[in-house]
Amino acid sequence: ENISDFSLNVTDCTQVVVPEEVFFTVAAAGILENLLVLVAVIRNKNLHLPMYFFICSLAISDMLGSLYKTLENIFIILCKMGYLTRRGDFEKKLDDAMDSMFILSLLGSIFSLLAIAADRYITIFYALRYHNIMTLRRALIILAIIWTFCAGSSIAIALFSYEAATVIPFTILFPLMMFFILCLYVHMFLLARSHAKKIASLPTSTVHQRTNMKGAITLTIFLGVFLCCWAPFVLHILLARFCPHNPYCACYMSIFHVNGTLIMCNAIIDPMIFAFRSPELRSTFKKMFCCAR
Repeated sequence: ENISDFSLNVTDCTQVVVPEEVFFTVAAAGILENLLVLVAVIRNKNLHLPMYFFICSLAISDMLGSLYKTLENIFIILCKMGYLTRRGDFEKKLDDAMDSMFILSLLGSIFSLLAIAADRYITIFYALRYHNIMTLRRALIILAIIWTFCAGSSIAIALFSYEAATVIPFTILFPLMMFFILCLYVHMFLLARSHAKKIASLPTSTVHQRTNMKGAITLTIFLGVFLCCWAPFVLHILLARFCPHNPYCACYMSIFHVNGTLIMCNAIIDPMIFAFRSPELRSTFKKMFCCAR
């Protein structure tokens, strides 16, 4: 709040505010869509596969992101109405809890995308041994490790968020993990191209290869949407920490609400990608809606 007030004094940039009706509508849509994905995977036993469990992990991360922004906006509204004070002990703990939820959502999304990328890599290049390498038990263990690490890291970062030694590794992790996933993609597509030429004479293998490459393309779309929706907010955190008094930084931080809304848009777009790219999920959604009717 202090940074926002200061930015209005040193720049000509006015604060861009997203209407509360739009904000809560986008948040509710993101939560409901991802909840629908979770219900679909739980109900359809054919979707009880490692890939869909990793997708559920990504859906949970998206839900946490929308829930975080919703609670934060409610907290701000209550402060403006005078029901809460900004410097109270309860409010401080509540703020730390919401910050922890935000970090958990971000880390959960990053590591879920990484798990999906690794799963696609194994599917494409170790297709015959995939079910031996990526068993359901191993997938659950991987998810347990991911969420335990993310939960512990989110609590530690939220408690020591005012220390530069904490903020710097957190902000470095985002581009580092994205770079690692990008390298995995490039390696995946180059090998897939070479592999496709070698098996061009095998019709069944070609069909299987195209199916796996479709999964890789879906993952690429996930990553692109994730970067577009989360990168502006992560940049806001960096600028708020390292150059809050710079007029250009303050001008960028005036679109804080827009950047927050982009996070919730990510939660809306991801389930649409699931439904559009996965015939099995589309079929499950149709059955669910038909039964509801």
